Amino acid sequence: AMRLEKCYFCSSTIYPGHGIMFVRNDSKVFRFCRSKCHRNFKQKRNPRKVRWTKAYRKAHGKELAKDPVFEFEKRRNVPVKYDRELYAKTLKAMRKVETIRTARENRFKAKRTQIAKLIQNKQARAEIKRDINLIMAPLAQKKSKMEVKERVTQESKMSMETG
Repeated sequence: AMRLEKCYFCSSTIYPGHGIMFVRNDSKVFRFCRSKCHRNFKQKRNPRKVRWTKAYRKAHGKELAKDPVFEFEKRRNVPVKYDRELYAKTLKAMRKVETIRTARENRFKAKRTQIAKLIQNKQARAEIKRDINLIMAPLAQKKSKMEVKERVTQESKMSMETG
């Protein structure tokens, strides 16, 4: 079986024969998918503050962070004796879990984009309201100014007649 590791810095998948393994003096093993991740780790950068990492995306609400589906991805070190039925069931379950996860991610992304669209519409309305003189035709502006002047003159005449 092929063991796929996760990059310590960016959480991407590391395939066999790829990446860099760094072992600290206390024998803690860090695996990196590429030199970019290794370099950032050596510079003591926090993955939660570096925008392109998975940790940043989860910490800032860009991706689904808490979901029971992630429990299936956890690493298990106990070897299991080969059983054909068990493997068939496991593969079936993995496919089902994958479909559930993608559906949940799609719902999450749709919700995020919906909120973003509302904010964008609100900003656009405010901008239009602020800069309406750039949008309206000059003739229409003159008409509206004339209408305002007419109303003011009519109101002043009415106030003089009553006063």
